[in-house]
Amino acid sequence: MARLQELLSEDTTDIAAVEVYLDSLNSERRISEIRTLGRRHQVRLFDAARGHKPISLNDIVGATHPPMEEVVHYGKNTLPAFSRFAKVFVRPDTPGSDELWGYNRSGSFVETVVGPGYFVAYPYENEGEVLVDYLRVPPKRPAEWPEILPNSSRLSAFVYNGTQDVLRGVSKHVTIGRAFKGGKPLSAWFVLCHEDDS
Repeated sequence: MARLQELLSEDTTDIAAVEVYLDSLNSERRISEIRTLGRRHQVRLFDAARGHKPISLNDIVGATHPPMEEVVHYGKNTLPAFSRFAKVFVRPDTPGSDELWGYNRSGSFVETVVGPGYFVAYPYENEGEVLVDYLRVPPKRPAEWPEILPNSSRLSAFVYNGTQDVLRGVSKHVTIGRAFKGGKPLSAWFVLCHEDDS
C-alpha cells in the first residue's frame, strides 16, 4: 500500500501530515501516489481538506506563467472506467481577467465520443476554493487544443453539462475536487496534481 493511501486509511485524517508528505515527494512520485487513491481515500481527503489550505487561481496556474500556455494537472477520478485523466488550464490573454480556461484531457477516444469538457474556473465565494464551471466555456483556446464544443453536445450532455467542480487545496501541488449539479453534490470525486514549476 502506498504511503499516501496509508495516511488516508486512518480513522481520522491528519491533513497536515498528508500535506507534509506530498510536499516531500518529487513530481513523478507525487503524481504516481495520487493516482493510487480510490473512492474511499478521495472522499476522506475532500472532507479533510475543507478550510485546510486556501487556494487561488495562482495556485492552479502560476501568476508569472505566460498567458495561453497550458498547465497540466494530472488526475484520478472515482469513475469505474477512464479514471486517469488531466485537467488542463491556461491563463487568458485578456488583461485583468480573474478566471482560467481549460478542458479535460482524457485521450482521443473519450474526447471524441464524450467531448473535451471545456470549462471556466474562478474563485469560489471567497472560501479559498476554486470553482470549475462547465456552465461556461472559454471564448477561445490554444491552437493545439481540441475544438471548443458546448457541454450539451455529444455524450457531454450526460457527463459535464450543468456540472460544477469545487476544488480544495491539499498541498503545494495537489488539489481535491467534488462534482456538483444544481448546487447538489454528486457521488463523484477527483484528485489533481501539477508538476513543479520550471
